[in-house]
Amino acid sequence: MTPNGAILFAVLTAAAAMLASSLAGLAAVAVLCVAFGLREVAGRMAPAMLRSLAIVAPLALFMGIVWVAVVGRSPGEIAAGASGTRAAALVHVATICLRLFLVALAIQLVVLRFAQSTPLQFIRALSAPPAAKKLIVLTLAWIDTILHAVDRARIALVTAGVIAPRLSLKNVANGWILVQTTWLSAVTIAIGRLRDKWPAEDTLARLDAALAAPAQALARADVLWIAAAAACLVAAAVA
Repeated sequence: MTPNGAILFAVLTAAAAMLASSLAGLAAVAVLCVAFGLREVAGRMAPAMLRSLAIVAPLALFMGIVWVAVVGRSPGEIAAGASGTRAAALVHVATICLRLFLVALAIQLVVLRFAQSTPLQFIRALSAPPAAKKLIVLTLAWIDTILHAVDRARIALVTAGVIAPRLSLKNVANGWILVQTTWLSAVTIAIGRLRDKWPAEDTLARLDAALAAPAQALARADVLWIAAAAACLVAAAVA
């Protein structure tokens, strides 16, 4: 499978999950994701499913309390002025949560499929304009910068005793200081890279050479997975 085919598959699968209005349509998308996972990532699919469940769990808990326990009706029943049932509200919650679960799962499966490749290798293989590839690389660099800034700010504030390393009321009172410190640290690092580091290392010119590669044609596996995802998308749109 090629990076281009993987991205198209993830986009179509996510679109099918978002357009599916019934549990049957979402079940078809789920079957597609499971088949893709078993074929492309094998034993690494279970951790991906657990991470997707962890992402969905807070939303499922919140929506369950609001719609099932408190409201007791689905949005469609409220709009129609019907009395409604908690079962319908539960179906509504399950539909929303399953959509998020499938989107998260599809993205993770694609990432795991190319876990042996570096981000630069993945981006180089994309059929995209050189400027777009360069923008993706620099965006990933900014994300790494922000994560580094968060880590530096947290360590500094924990060392100074401003916040605690674990759950504490002190963190609630002084959390805004962590936000400010992180923001200032990120801005400082970003300015340093833009003004000094990247010009001195001639980063943009080096990226042109590093990302120069012929576009990869779609493989047979790409076409099959994309066709399956497109079929799910059409079925979800028609249903």
